[in-house]
Amino acid sequence: MKNMSRIDAILNHQRFRSLLRDIDFQEADRRFCRHGMEHLLSTARIMYILSLEEQIPCPKEWIYAAALLHDIGRPSREEPDHSITGAKEASVILPDCGFSPEETALICQAISEHRRANTASLLSMLLYRADKLSRTCMLCPASPDCYWPEEKKNQTIIY
Repeated sequence: MKNMSRIDAILNHQRFRSLLRDIDFQEADRRFCRHGMEHLLSTARIMYILSLEEQIPCPKEWIYAAALLHDIGRPSREEPDHSITGAKEASVILPDCGFSPEETALICQAISEHRRANTASLLSMLLYRADKLSRTCMLCPASPDCYWPEEKKNQTIIY
């Protein structure tokens, strides 16, 4: 088993926990997809499965860091795009948790690009795909009112 101490540091980071509480509060009555810990962990686990199946050389801690932090910008009203705010927040949290400046830049790039299908980095691509695959549209009671087009909705579990 690989040491995930830096991931534990993220999970215990005061700012991460505060932002996660803000997300849970803001989405308490949300009918559509939520962005709390269940979604973050599903995204991380799917990213890791994709990296193993497709033999994408990406450290497990980078995968989990990117997935855990990819939606933390949602509570902010500074930017219209939560991925930009999320990358800014992650750029503060990651160094506190032992990530090098190079690792921080790579993970923050993935977070800032996680809403775009065409990205340059492998980590960004994994995050984009896993974020979408984590949704269980086939069981969602709000699916008829969801803005996602039908062809984009997950109608089966792949991972």
